[in-house]
Amino acid sequence: MTEKEKMLRGMLYDANDSTLCADRVRAKELCHAYNQLCPSDEAGKREILRRLLAKTGEDFCVTAPFWCDYGYNIRLGEHFYANHNLVILDGATVTIGNNVFIGPNCTISTAGHPFEARLRGEGLEYAKAVTIGSNVWIGMGVQICPGVTIGDNAVIGAGSVVTKDVPAGWLACGNPCAPVKAVEEKPVRRIL
Repeated sequence: MTEKEKMLRGMLYDANDSTLCADRVRAKELCHAYNQLCPSDEAGKREILRRLLAKTGEDFCVTAPFWCDYGYNIRLGEHFYANHNLVILDGATVTIGNNVFIGPNCTISTAGHPFEARLRGEGLEYAKAVTIGSNVWIGMGVQICPGVTIGDNAVIGAGSVVTKDVPAGWLACGNPCAPVKAVEEKPVRRIL
């Protein structure tokens, strides 16, 4: 079994494997090219992200700078928006639903390391998939850890560190992030 196959199966793998290193260099070069584009170059941005990511919807916007490890494990739904400084460490699949908004300075990480110093020193790590449902709002400065699922219609408060699953329809915040209250649908007030 290759190191890439181990990575994709959530097993310990050698992150220094030459194939994985080459994949990360490719992704970093595409991210660098993306981050150098003029903000008005919508066609150029879409073309690079479609080459980099496994899946995108028709309507998406990722505000530069953006960084990822591989790109080929990231799947974006429709009407996706990410503000400045999104980092996705995608050793495992990162699946993001429709109508998701991510504030600035956020990290989504599938990457983890063993507690044993000897294994870390050998370059071993693991990756666990992250899933973000539809209609989710992730506030600024949020850190999402490996293996987390955030349910549909959830809101994650600014500065939260999400270490466990967040149920659908809940506001969750804090470090560690925890559900606080159900998100209520309220009627929209019109001024005019």
